[in-house]
Amino acid sequence: MIRYEVLLLAVPEITPDEVRTIQTQLENAVKQAGGSTLSFERWGKYKLAYPVEKHEYGVYFLMRFEAQQTGTIARTVNEVCAVKFHELIMRFMISRLDPKVGLSYQRPLSLEEAPARSSMSGFGNSRDMGDHESDMQLSSHSMNIDQDIV
Repeated sequence: MIRYEVLLLAVPEITPDEVRTIQTQLENAVKQAGGSTLSFERWGKYKLAYPVEKHEYGVYFLMRFEAQQTGTIARTVNEVCAVKFHELIMRFMISRLDPKVGLSYQRPLSLEEAPARSSMSGFGNSRDMGDHESDMQLSSHSMNIDQDIV
């Protein structure tokens, strides 16, 4: 069996119903082409490096599947993404996976998962002052070590 993955970049305002429809259509396309779906995961919302179709943010999804045939299944998935859901899917990429490499991966935290940052960061709040004090203590300690060596 040959393994593939398709990485989808969807519009940031995609609804759960639209996600289910995309997932169902892709799974049906893979099944009709003689393949089977391994996984369909929502990675989350991310800020894009540059605007895509006038959107600053996008929601990523990763689908992995396997099939016996090489070209038919990739063309079928390409048609579903490019033709049926061109309003919802801004970009997509289909890749053939190396059979010797496992399916594990490490992805960065999405905007929904990342810890919230203080809006006053760097403007003298108590947490920042404590960090600067410990930095000063560390630097003075290293000065004492240098003086002992000389």
